[in-house]
Amino acid sequence: MAKMNMLHAINSALDITMAEHPQACIFGEDVGYFGGVFRATSGLQEKYGKHRVFNTPLTEQGILGFANGLAAFGAPALAEIQFADYIFPAFDQIVNESAKFRYRSGNEFNVGNLTIRTPYGGGIAGGLYHSQSPEAYFAHTPGLKVIVPRNPYQAKGLLRAAIKDDNPVLFFEPKRLYRASIGEVPEEDYTIELGKAEVVQQGTDVTLLAWGAQMEIIEDAAKQASEQGISCEVIDLRSILPWDVEAIAKSVTKTGRLIVSHEAPITNGFGAEIAATIGQECFLHLESPIMRVCGLDTPYPLALEKEYVPDALKVLAAIKQSMDF
Repeated sequence: MAKMNMLHAINSALDITMAEHPQACIFGEDVGYFGGVFRATSGLQEKYGKHRVFNTPLTEQGILGFANGLAAFGAPALAEIQFADYIFPAFDQIVNESAKFRYRSGNEFNVGNLTIRTPYGGGIAGGLYHSQSPEAYFAHTPGLKVIVPRNPYQAKGLLRAAIKDDNPVLFFEPKRLYRASIGEVPEEDYTIELGKAEVVQQGTDVTLLAWGAQMEIIEDAAKQASEQGISCEVIDLRSILPWDVEAIAKSVTKTGRLIVSHEAPITNGFGAEIAATIGQECFLHLESPIMRVCGLDTPYPLALEKEYVPDALKVLAAIKQSMDF
């Protein structure tokens, strides 16, 4: 298999889609000749033409309004929002139109051909307008699917599955890993099933759960815990909506403990939904309270980014606290 970083893997998935569907279009701010702010669409305009890979005006609401119309027409619409922080001008189009189109029309029409890609998260010293993790806002909206890959292999397989899915999918890409994460990726087409978590490491004492860039943090914490004789089961959620309740409940039933870690602020983050659901599903199996190690309840800082982001030491401290309960 070829070695790819996450950007190459995403580019490969888009390339396959464009070759597969003559009507598929990629559009967003600077995605044409420039290849997008992170170069995820590099070379695709030259290959498929300006009528299929093109720049849009600086209007996120307009991008998604156009995307909804194109997808309703039946063409695969591959929209890019340059940073997840700037997805909110398109919030109305996504939660009131994309998510509800099928239901308001009694399933006569849908925008299942719509895939929205957007980089999210911190780690690039981007400050409060280029570092947010807004997945929880969209996880509250039935009718959408919300996906987050953690490495190049997942990025290609999950993106291809998202594009083929019959529902509109919001695909959050951890920008900190775009070039930092490199791995073996098949050059041919493949998909990874949406809605399924992945058990990355088996363990018996504590279940650690995260997604996207936060996965390498909990893997590091699990390694440090192992050196102290604590066995951690490490799970990548991969899909925020729908999420794999069964897999998480099965793990927590075995370990009796759960720690959820995400970059977004702790209050009303998606970890709260997981804690409530697993608390109900696994109440009689819990050996300690479910814990969350998350971002702070403050706008994402610039100078104090390392203090804001949950790191391996914070997760390790939570592991010890859970074991000592």
